Amino acid sequence: MDRVDWRIKGQEFVNCNCDLGCPCQFMARPTHGDCEAFAAIKIEDGFFGDTRLDDLSFAMTLKWPGAIHEGNGSAQAFVDERASPEQREALMAILSGETSEPGATFFNVFASTLTEMHDPVFCPIEIDCDVDGRKATVRVADLVEASGTPILNPIDGSEHRARIDLPQGFEYAVAEVASGQTSARADIPLDLDASHCHMSHLDIGPTGVHR
Repeated sequence: MDRVDWRIKGQEFVNCNCDLGCPCQFMARPTHGDCEAFAAIKIEDGFFGDTRLDDLSFAMTLKWPGAIHEGNGSAQAFVDERASPEQREALMAILSGETSEPGATFFNVFASTLTEMHDPVFCPIEIDCDVDGRKATVRVADLVEASGTPILNPIDGSEHRARIDLPQGFEYAVAEVASGQTSARADIPLDLDASHCHMSHLDIGPTGVHR
């Protein structure tokens, strides 16, 4: 592990191909046997060593042929084009998982399951995420469009609120569950519709989630 200290706080948006609730969050097999996902993070306050990361965004497309822990996954990173060379290097270092303690963050855990990492793309990223309202829109250049909306009661159409609380989780402490959709046309194509989505107030560093 690289001993550079870092911390990022902001909003996280995730949409995967599992049914609402995502059995992977409960150590069960993914709904369809495989895993496809898009994740985006808007940093409100962050640093990597002496490099500030405030107001920057990044995103990832990910795919595994089976459950995540079985490996052989592929991924592609998208980094805010506004980032300076030092900030780009810092964000890629965090994404690599090499600056996290083993198993402490989802960056490290996911990286350990990947066999193919496509070249990163430096491009415009727009993230509008209301975590508590379970509403989000994300646009990554002309490569990815994603959104999240509240789950609706099938009887009366009212909004249904559900949370996932992981006291020992390596990604978040509490996440709001929503319905998501993603269309991605980069090196890892995705076409997700009305599938699991979660949003969280992210606060994470090399030793894991800050609670």
